[in-house]
Amino acid sequence: MSQGTYVLTGQASELDRLQLQSRVWEPAGRRVLTQIGDGAGARVLDVGCGAMGWLRLLSEWVGPEGSVVGTDIDEDMLSAADTFAATEGLRNVALIEDNLFATDLDPGSFDLVHARFQLAPLGRAEEQLATYLRLVRPGGTVILEDVDPGSWHFLPPAPAIEERMIPLVAQAFETVSDDPWVARRLPDLFRDAAIEPDVSAEVQALEPGHPYQRLPLQFATALDGLLRKLVDGDELDALIDEAEREIAEPGSWGLTFTLVQAWGNRPS
Repeated sequence: MSQGTYVLTGQASELDRLQLQSRVWEPAGRRVLTQIGDGAGARVLDVGCGAMGWLRLLSEWVGPEGSVVGTDIDEDMLSAADTFAATEGLRNVALIEDNLFATDLDPGSFDLVHARFQLAPLGRAEEQLATYLRLVRPGGTVILEDVDPGSWHFLPPAPAIEERMIPLVAQAFETVSDDPWVARRLPDLFRDAAIEPDVSAEVQALEPGHPYQRLPLQFATALDGLLRKLVDGDELDALIDEAEREIAEPGSWGLTFTLVQAWGNRPS
């Protein structure tokens, strides 16, 4: 993973967005770990952990006798993750700057490897999975999570966001990723690696005023340069204003995109 291929790198708001995102999806991650079973004493890896990732979940799962390694290529992300781990008292967490495609981590040295939202942005899913499988021990578990936007809606409908902004953001991602909807083929990705996976999907309902409802607008800000290549600047500004009005409507609920989770064990 290189900084030049991650379209949101360098955005000042990205640290806050990633921590909020991690908190929203922690219950879904906890459910997967519960299905996998007892992790006490395990050594685990969170690839591209960003500002928080699964660090807290994995720290709890492996317990005081286990260890968690979080990696990222961005120093600011790792600094934020370090602050988070210190604040939470996660004494079994270590953070390492590491490039997935030129990793210095030892092969077969982890009992579990997790990666969330790493496949679509980079568009190298087969290569990434092959690396995750090299890093996990035989019989160990790889967990992948990615996004399907099909459920991303507001209640009542918010036409500016649903019909114009979300498709525009999706179009922007399609210009920088060769595989933007990889979530839809996660099971086949595992099967091509001779692994029969377990699969789960989660959608969160966001109550009025929930900050994660603003995700389309956060993406619009972060992707501003790309979006202005796809649509007239004045039109984009008007769309953002209308989206702000829709989100501010009293009683407006949101439905998130679908989080697709797939996991399986490296053949022994």
